[in-house]
Amino acid sequence: MQQVLWVGIGCKRGTSWQLIDGAIEQVFRENQLFQSAIAGLATIDTKASEVGLVELCNLRNFPLKTFSAQILRCVCVPNPATIIDHKVGTPSVAEAAAILAATQIPLLTASPFTNTEALGVRFLIPKQIFQLKGQPGAVTLAVAQASNKLMRV
Repeated sequence: MQQVLWVGIGCKRGTSWQLIDGAIEQVFRENQLFQSAIAGLATIDTKASEVGLVELCNLRNFPLKTFSAQILRCVCVPNPATIIDHKVGTPSVAEAAAILAATQIPLLTASPFTNTEALGVRFLIPKQIFQLKGQPGAVTLAVAQASNKLMRV
């Protein structure tokens, strides 16, 4: 199976790999997507050493792509958040990171991207937020596809 799906991740510090993995599992099940089609995870560069993300990538053998807030903020997303913009310098982490990771075009500019189709990307799953009672942290995830072929169950 082609690995064409990129999962954009935003998370609070201290979020466990189990919570991130459970969120991915739930979203993929609910949307009838194959987890075997996951190409990797993507997030903001300040989360590159986040323990839960790193552990999950190691366990599942996923690459982790990271992007600066400056690049992430150039992506037009369906669900920007002012509070996230104030906290990390971009109105989107999960959605923008998924879109950028899935693009086949080298990112040589910081000009606004308005058309995901022009980037060779299909934006499949808008951001969803997960928390579990009794577990620390929270995860936001979104999914983008690098090609025009859908990988559904």
